[in-house]
This record gives sequence, C-alpha cells and structure tokens, in this order.
Amino acid sequence: MDLRMYYQKIRDTEAKIADPFPVVESCETPDGGPAGRLTEVTPALAARMIVERGRETGDGSGRGGAFREERATAKQAADEAVDGGERYK
Repeated sequence: MDLRMYYQKIRDTEAKIADPFPVVESCETPDGGPAGRLTEVTPALAARMIVERGRETGDGSGRGGAFREERATAKQAADEAVDGGERYK
C-alpha cells in the first residue's frame, strides 16, 4: 500500500465534503456492530471512512435530513424539560 496515495485520497475526499458535520451510515462489523446506524462526524473522519471502505458511506440514502430533524426535536424537548423543571426555582 502506498501511504502517499492513501493520504492523498483522504485529503481529496475531505475537500469534496461541504457539510461541517456530515452524516455517515455504519456498516456491519465482524464483532457484532450493527449496520445502518447514522452518526454525525467530522469531514476528516467521514473522508477516512469513505476511502477505507472503498464506497460512499455518507448520506446516500437521504436519511440524513430526517436524522438531523429527529436530533433537533430531541434536543428541543430536553431543553424544555430543563427550563420547565424545578431546577431554577
């Protein structure tokens, strides 16, 4: 394996990622890791995952938007629970 080419591919792939926190989808692992789990990562990590797996692991399915909406709703509910509680009285 030519390490120069490997790291150049990672840099090239990272340069193409416009989102500051892209959503990637997990692949099944031999030790029991589940496939299909969505996570926000840094562009550097997303690029490395794409190069190492040899295929697009990003939001190709279009589920990233729904993932972000779900996370925003959960955060808003948590914020309201904290603000509406007895914590600040």
